[in-house]
Amino acid sequence: MNALGEAVGSFVLTRWVSRKSRADFERWQAAALRRFLDRDLPRAPFYRQAPARLTDLPVNDKALLMARFEDFNIHGITAAEAWAALARDGGVGNLTVGASTGTSGNRGLFVISEAEKYRWLGTILAKAAPDLLWRGMRVAVILPQNTGLYDSARKSRLIKLAFFDLTLGPERWREALEAFDPTVIIAPPKMLRHFSTEGFRLAPKRIFSAAETLDPIDRRAIESFFKLPLDQIYMATEGLLAVTCRHGGLHLAEDSVFFEFEPAGEGLVTPLVTAFRRQTQIMARYRMNDLLRLSEEPCRCGSPLRCIDEVVGRMDDVFRLASPGGPILITPDVLRNAVLKADRRIDDFRLIQVAPDTIELRLPRGLADDAATAALQAVRALLEGRNATVTVTLIRAPLPLETSRKLRRVECRLERAP
Repeated sequence: MNALGEAVGSFVLTRWVSRKSRADFERWQAAALRRFLDRDLPRAPFYRQAPARLTDLPVNDKALLMARFEDFNIHGITAAEAWAALARDGGVGNLTVGASTGTSGNRGLFVISEAEKYRWLGTILAKAAPDLLWRGMRVAVILPQNTGLYDSARKSRLIKLAFFDLTLGPERWREALEAFDPTVIIAPPKMLRHFSTEGFRLAPKRIFSAAETLDPIDRRAIESFFKLPLDQIYMATEGLLAVTCRHGGLHLAEDSVFFEFEPAGEGLVTPLVTAFRRQTQIMARYRMNDLLRLSEEPCRCGSPLRCIDEVVGRMDDVFRLASPGGPILITPDVLRNAVLKADRRIDDFRLIQVAPDTIELRLPRGLADDAATAALQAVRALLEGRNATVTVTLIRAPLPLETSRKLRRVECRLERAP
């Protein structure tokens, strides 16, 4: 099948699957997963034969993938070869190499074929903007790194795509972005919020938050400025994982990824993902680092795909604290809520665990003193309620827009636990 055929086929399949009942969808997914296990998985050296069941496979993670990169892709491309290709034009023959932005300095690689690029394009268009496609779209992608994924969109006559490098800073490309007049914007929430505070002249028909955790305080400011609902594209090195539907439900991409969930406490889960439509780099039972809150109710849009209420944050940013009763863990959402619920005037903060027994609460100088005190007291009350042995220090300082790293309002800077 040619490239355009891959995109169209993927678009049609994605729309067709979204109209199935949950029971019919699960039968279709089970057959697709079985084909992947029998046909595609054994082509990667790490997997010598098809397993009887998915659960017979070992769980793997980024450390293992990067250590044995050549064993997880069917062409035997090593990590060194992939990094070298990325430093050039991102190409290895007719394959494309990409990398994650590396939130914590630990970047992950991926390699995909031309067919997979166009399959991805068809899928994301079917999920994110099927109604806009036939009118022509101008899509502005504002991310820290351009990857070959977006090349497929550039070659489509129905889409004009412009990439704006986040790391250069918005002052470098504001004029070009406004002149492009995008109908769709895909950007981290901190950048969408920056557009609102700086009054960028933009009038998109759809806006998507991507690449960072979306906090409620950002959502309010962004939606108020654009007069649009803020949708989400949840995507990582592991692939496209979830997209918001027109009814506001953040649907898992179960039509291309099989999800298993491990409990993480506080009602949260971490996903193991098996990307059963990927054929070049095999992702099977890959443990992600994200914390998700699953929805209990199906979406009113009628899609059989399950929803998540929230991408809460990363396992790395769970605070690890001591108490008289032993070690305790506190997830980013609990910490975030303690600060934000302390006073409605708080619209930005940083809460950072800098040592096993030390936490810094950073608030802007312009915030009223009583609001800052309320936030400090709220964090201390939360930690005292958990019997944590820890000191919380208030720091009043500017919280500038950082374009060189992802925004993490709640951040643990301890060495990662083994």
